[in-house]
Amino acid sequence: MDTAEKIDKLDRRILSIISKNARIPFKDVADDCGVSRAAIHQRVQRMVEMGVVIGSGFHVNPTLLGYKTCTYIGVKLERGSMYKDVVPEFEKIPEIVECHFTTGPYTMLVKLYARDNEHLMELLNTKIQEIEGVMATETLISLRQSLNRVIPVERLNLG
Repeated sequence: MDTAEKIDKLDRRILSIISKNARIPFKDVADDCGVSRAAIHQRVQRMVEMGVVIGSGFHVNPTLLGYKTCTYIGVKLERGSMYKDVVPEFEKIPEIVECHFTTGPYTMLVKLYARDNEHLMELLNTKIQEIEGVMATETLISLRQSLNRVIPVERLNLG
């Protein structure tokens, strides 16, 4: 039985509530779901152990910390198999917040935050493009984030 088959209607309801507000007290989740606080705690703990729930920290607004430029960079590598050597190099660049091994025109897609365009150029020219195996990059600057939401758990057919 895969993980999706182990998630029932109550689990989906719990996930829907806590994915919108990770700081909500379990007592409030329990009241909303009509079960005990202990049941909510056990269910959430089980979903953490299963890997369904990953993390529960705060989201930090990069703009308010001086990182005004959100950028997506398509990275082409000499060979796709080099990604395993490139990822540790990306991990050394704290401004990179996401890295994906992809299909399509790029081997990898990274998301990073820079203070401004000068900082972005420095990251590209002196860090990213200097990594062995990086053949080319294409930079896409996000002008505005128009949508940011969690997956609609209750509407998914999870089993």
